[in-house]
Amino acid sequence: MSIECRLPVAAEHFQIRPDITFFNHGSFGACPRPVFETYQEWQRRLETDPVEFLGRRLNEIRYEAQESLATYLGTQADRIVFVRNTTVGVNIVARSLRLGPGDEVLATDHEYGASDRIWRFLSGQHGMHYINQPIPLPLESDEEVIEHLWRGVTPRTKVVFISHITSPTALIFPVAKICQRAREAGILTVVDGAHAPGQILLDLDALGADFYIGNCHKWLCAPKGAAFLYARPEQQALLQPLIVSWGWDSLTPSSSTFQDYFGWLGTDDPAAYLSVGWH
Repeated sequence: MSIECRLPVAAEHFQIRPDITFFNHGSFGACPRPVFETYQEWQRRLETDPVEFLGRRLNEIRYEAQESLATYLGTQADRIVFVRNTTVGVNIVARSLRLGPGDEVLATDHEYGASDRIWRFLSGQHGMHYINQPIPLPLESDEEVIEHLWRGVTPRTKVVFISHITSPTALIFPVAKICQRAREAGILTVVDGAHAPGQILLDLDALGADFYIGNCHKWLCAPKGAAFLYARPEQQALLQPLIVSWGWDSLTPSSSTFQDYFGWLGTDDPAAYLSVGWH
């Protein structure tokens, strides 16, 4: 038996091959034609005067794009920075936190494989323990999720790392409640929000995560290379640059080392993330 699915109205806005009905935005996404045209327009603007664009105007343009995205995410522009993808953002946070022998990072057994690998790699490097607490299915309530997760909390738990929407099982975890309980216990929270933007409404300031990383190239349909890292103002000083460039020890620092460290990483093509905030 075959099932024919026709999406003529939606399909005409994408560049997907006509013999493919595309639903898999959760992997690499697909960029609509108008967004892709905006992306290419930014590339053309850059190439007309690269020195002016990158050397003199990029910081201002980038921040304007951040303001637009921040409004959508329920936060402020100085609390987010653009990164290439969620994996990069998780690396930034995980490598910045000073975790050592005996410290524990608590996650679930529903986490994305690349994120698991980041923490397991650092565990081998620094001697901390990465724990995937089982969350059995089916689940009846938010409280049941929290109860299962909290069975893994010990006095050595320093970080809770959890997906907002899980990649392998498509669960929406109650991250706001988890973040609140973790803060009461003095535990940092890092949320993998790769699948959340465009799927569910976000209010990052109200959510309460210390760090939140999300992709724009999946369900928001932005170009590849567009993601964000959110950090609560009181936790931004914990983050160290994954790549040291002009923003470190800047001669003309902004009011935020968070913006300095991650805003200018050398010559790059910023068109993907600039397209997120412009229409």
